[in-house]
Amino acid sequence: MWEKDINIHEVREIRSRTTVFFGVGAIAKIDDICKDLKARGLDKLIVVTGHGAYKKTGAWDYVTKAFAAHGITYVHYDKVTPNPNTHHVNEAAKMAQDFGAKAMLAIGGGSAIDAGKSVAILMKYPGKTAEDLYTFQFTPAEAAPIIAINLTHGTGSEANRFAVVSIEEKNFKPAIAYDCLYPLYSIDDPALMAGLSENQTRYVSIDAVNHVVEAATTTLTSPYAIDLAISVVQLVKEYLPVALKDPKDLTARYFLAYAALIAGIAFDNGMLHYTHALEHPLSGVNPNLTHGLGLAMLLPAVLKNIYPARPATLADVLAPIVPGLKGCGCEAETVAKGVEKWLFSVGSTHKLADEGFKAEDVDKLVELTFNTPSLDGLLAIAPTKATKEAVRAIYAESLTPYNK
Repeated sequence: MWEKDINIHEVREIRSRTTVFFGVGAIAKIDDICKDLKARGLDKLIVVTGHGAYKKTGAWDYVTKAFAAHGITYVHYDKVTPNPNTHHVNEAAKMAQDFGAKAMLAIGGGSAIDAGKSVAILMKYPGKTAEDLYTFQFTPAEAAPIIAINLTHGTGSEANRFAVVSIEEKNFKPAIAYDCLYPLYSIDDPALMAGLSENQTRYVSIDAVNHVVEAATTTLTSPYAIDLAISVVQLVKEYLPVALKDPKDLTARYFLAYAALIAGIAFDNGMLHYTHALEHPLSGVNPNLTHGLGLAMLLPAVLKNIYPARPATLADVLAPIVPGLKGCGCEAETVAKGVEKWLFSVGSTHKLADEGFKAEDVDKLVELTFNTPSLDGLLAIAPTKATKEAVRAIYAESLTPYNK
């Protein structure tokens, strides 16, 4: 009920290591950000975006007006795709270096922000490539200042130290995490998210749920990550159906954006494990696969695996979508079926077979899970032992629904 006491039109500052301007109308804060950038001598920027959302949302008008008002010049890279790859990062980094950019501004969802973060690192390491970065050939200690204008309520990348970029030639989709990747400033304006399509709305929100289910159950988790997880699942359960029914409902967008933000902070503290480690090979093989859909297809089987190891935590976290849990490991199959039922209720009805994956693909996916750089680190902190047999079982059980 506490949400009713919140004025969604009051722009608040939410601080982690990033100052996030959060609330309806927060995009206007780009003027203050540009004023500060100018004062810091950061008056030449590279802007990293996808093909069109930066304009369609109206964000671009605010940004260019602020640039002009404060004498900031820029170059613009607008080729980022939903699963960005190293070629995008290398092209944008060269553009930034040729221009002499001093900071990086990303406008978009997690893809644009993650690509932009990667560019910001290469701006400080001109002799390195994105392939070097994502195969861990060096450990960056610095990046150009990062500013993020977030256009989706999903990844939390606007407030954490993570980035994900694919190496398409190898079907690799590694993740990196460095302190230099925390944005200096970010903007979360729910009004910019009101134009998200039904599928985008659905799958970015499911991404946030996966972030906290994993963050609350790693071997590195903390009470902070678990507490955030409980809030995130409750908020998504309540407000995702509202946003699906009425995309322009700013209250729903506000609380979904807040859920995604704190989910990003949760996994910044608790990290991730199975679901993300196993999804990355899926969209590494098929770059057109929506990340949140990949996670949704895997989540029930992951929960069946991990519930006996963390029954009390998951009973609390999942209570809004699977009520009545007692926190007994014997409920694992009930939980798997219950979460799948909830996913189907919000329109996420596909399983791996519906996306073209077959039983004979499982072995390749297992090998990618264990061979893709960085994913071993996620598997190592899963709450159950992440053997190849366990991973193979999750993929195999995710081919078709539990509820038939």
